[in-house]
Amino acid sequence: MVVLTRILTLKTSQRRQLIDITHDVVRFVREGSVKEGICTISVPHATAAIIANEHESGLMSDILTKIDDLFPQSPSYSHNAIDDNADAHLASAFLGHSKSFPIVNQEMVRGTWQSIFVVELDGPRSRREVCLQVIGE
Repeated sequence: MVVLTRILTLKTSQRRQLIDITHDVVRFVREGSVKEGICTISVPHATAAIIANEHESGLMSDILTKIDDLFPQSPSYSHNAIDDNADAHLASAFLGHSKSFPIVNQEMVRGTWQSIFVVELDGPRSRREVCLQVIGE
């Protein structure tokens, strides 16, 4: 079994933002030696998430709007007494910190319109990390 790991480092510029990392992930899988396996993409942050969806500007705007609708900034959250970012923690908890994709013939299996995004929920941040890990044969 082979395990390959890479850490991507990102800088975000907005409080809520989608950052497309598809090309970085696909290149990492293709450059590796794993023909059959799994690629996992994970953010080790409590106020960021990973999603897969279409990279279309209207949809990307809709996703961010829906996140704002579902997880509005509000002074009534208990956590805000500490950090004033409870909405970002809640959104991250529901969206999830990782996604996994099969690898077949050294290619990541994903839908034609599936791009991979880091969802910044509490930016801007000078440093966000994304852990890419491929496991297989």
